[in-house]
Amino acid sequence: MKKYAYLIILSLATIFTACKKDKIEHANDFEKSFKAWTTFKNTSGNTYSYIVVTSSWTGYSTETTLRVVNGQITGRSYIAKGIKGNPSSVYVVEEWSEDVNALNTHESGAALLTLDQVYDLAKNDLLLKRSNVETSFEAKNNGLISSAGYVENGCQDDCFRGISIKSISNL
Repeated sequence: MKKYAYLIILSLATIFTACKKDKIEHANDFEKSFKAWTTFKNTSGNTYSYIVVTSSWTGYSTETTLRVVNGQITGRSYIAKGIKGNPSSVYVVEEWSEDVNALNTHESGAALLTLDQVYDLAKNDLLLKRSNVETSFEAKNNGLISSAGYVENGCQDDCFRGISIKSISNL
């Protein structure tokens, strides 16, 4: 009888484990992109740069370029642009660069995150299943992450909470 009890418990545990729902939205796309990231990381020696972008309906936009060498952030540069009058009148609002000795000395710009940390952030926060939000994930950088985040339902302007990556390249 004990033998059958153990088999039933084992079977139930297997069923519940197999039926466990993913905690994140877009889990399959995320996993494919994470595998692409692992391959890129290995072939690049974990040395690369990537550009985080933001934009607003007002015409304000930013680009932060992060440089990573052997898995360590070694530099960050930033440019913010705005519009005066008509949409073709773009001007630089702020611009700066930080080297390894001056990292994080500016408040503006994307956070100092390696792509390992970006993937962790996406998996453990940005892509979590939530009620009342629309979650999105894209991998348009040769299979690597290009966007991960969410927008609360009913939000009208500048509602995206997450990260948008314009490009990722070897150094």
